[in-house]
Amino acid sequence: MNNPVTSAQTSGVSRSGTDQQFCAPLPMTRRDMLMRTGTGFGMLGLGTMLAEQAAASSGIAVADASNPLAPRAPHFPPRAKHVIFLFMNGGPSHVDTFDYKPGLKEREGKSGPGGNFMPTPFKFSKHGQSGMEISELYPHLSQCADDLCVIRSMHTTTPNHEPGLFMMNSGAQQPIRPSLGSWLTYGLGSENQNLPGYVVLCPGKPVVGPALWGNSFLPGIYQGTHINNSKIDPRQVIGHLNNRSLAAPEQRRVLDVLQAMNERHLAARGQDIELEARIASLEMAFRMQFEAQDAFDIGLESTTTRSMYGDGEFANGCLIARRLVERGVRMVQLYYGAGQPWDAHGDIMDHKRDAGKSDQAIAALLQDLKSRGMLDETLILWGGEFGRTPTAQGAKGRNHHNTGFTVWMAGGGVKGGLTYGATDDVGVHAVENRMDVHDLHATILHLMGLDHTKLTFRYSGRDFRLTDVHGSVASGILA
Repeated sequence: MNNPVTSAQTSGVSRSGTDQQFCAPLPMTRRDMLMRTGTGFGMLGLGTMLAEQAAASSGIAVADASNPLAPRAPHFPPRAKHVIFLFMNGGPSHVDTFDYKPGLKEREGKSGPGGNFMPTPFKFSKHGQSGMEISELYPHLSQCADDLCVIRSMHTTTPNHEPGLFMMNSGAQQPIRPSLGSWLTYGLGSENQNLPGYVVLCPGKPVVGPALWGNSFLPGIYQGTHINNSKIDPRQVIGHLNNRSLAAPEQRRVLDVLQAMNERHLAARGQDIELEARIASLEMAFRMQFEAQDAFDIGLESTTTRSMYGDGEFANGCLIARRLVERGVRMVQLYYGAGQPWDAHGDIMDHKRDAGKSDQAIAALLQDLKSRGMLDETLILWGGEFGRTPTAQGAKGRNHHNTGFTVWMAGGGVKGGLTYGATDDVGVHAVENRMDVHDLHATILHLMGLDHTKLTFRYSGRDFRLTDVHGSVASGILA
């Protein structure tokens, strides 16, 4: 946990004799005294006290200061308990999915930013009681129109993949900030102590890779646990957790001895975030043996449920995501694929392939959560790092676009059947109820019961937060 108190810095004192200098012994600091007296229990007590103080300064109620993933009370009553982030890495086109722009047809071939305007090749139609306009790319998801809150006014600062990915995942363009999932587990802990609080499902890695779900300066226990969901056999995904030589009681005794040595080593070193994370990860690995394989085994689902989600790694990932939040995991992030599959520079018709592989599974996830009474407490977020240009790149492609694009939410305290914000008549700029990434993150934290201005961590002499010094909650989308 956060420790705002640093050791007193001491140095040798030089004194002059007749022809001689000598250095006086270093004085014992309070930290040294706590480490060396009473077999180090004073130091352990100090660590607990500082953890409680750090959490209290952020308005976080610590249920069990010895367990960094213990559930914690939010700042105020939450609307959601879990987040599933469906990340369409590469950047899906807003004007071809959820932001219909008939004005593009009128301006077809005319010069626009970075090329000539190109209308969508996909048909849009209205769905649900809300009459929400959705592209034919999503025939299954369109049946859930009245559950969707489509935000058409997103904008961000850069049209490049790497900084765009970092911004959407951590609120900063550089790989130096903790991810959204790390902040959520730091602030709220997890409801299941036998599984990680933050799980990332990705068949390989996106362009940037693990830094997108990293903990940065937060303690290591809050980083995302990456699972390669290209293979869903639980024995292959997490088989290394099994100990075929020792039964659970013997493993527990061995681990207790190892952890006692680690604790003594930690007491001797003082604050060591990496060692603290290693101690916590060993405990987590031990506990995961008994629940993780069950959580990832979609073979335990009925044939009807499996059929509802469809086939493929993304479909399996959606089903695993439901099984994880059902077991109390705080956040699951599911990447559509490795690399940047939605990056349709050459041909926007590639979106038909990618939407086709994800449409049925996303709709099934919403319907499955709803049928189990879980959609109200699970916030679903869909989107990429940016959108795509309303103008053509080459003959049939679209380039990166950041000044106006779309994400959508469902469940977890947002209004269903709502389109919020707008881009201009050709989809170039967000012009109504503009939302940047800090606003999006502030709203997500609010739905989870956290005040984004109070969820802070002191590092390098200042208090950091997910939204930096920005962000406003989009109250217009709250149910």
